[in-house]
Amino acid sequence: AVFSMRVWPGTSYPLGATWDGRGVNFALFSENAERVELCLFPSVEATAESVRVELYERTDEVWHGYLPDVRPGQLYGYRVHGPYAPHEGHRFNAQKVLLDP
Repeated sequence: AVFSMRVWPGTSYPLGATWDGRGVNFALFSENAERVELCLFPSVEATAESVRVELYERTDEVWHGYLPDVRPGQLYGYRVHGPYAPHEGHRFNAQKVLLDP
């Protein structure tokens, strides 16, 4: 069976993960990211995400998406793609899962 996650545009505010009673809006600021993936984990013990959702919407350097099928308590992180140029202050590494700041 192929599992797909519904993703709607969502909003850039507020930052973080926000439950509205029906689903969760995710919003992450990154001035220099080239791509952002939201990673959903099935448990604290999981060593890899069970679902990876690309956030396509970007408003004023905030990447965002709304997942109507996600509920409070969902474990998540981000894979953020961008330049690896330490001399310019950029250390993007999509191999690493980032916690929501």
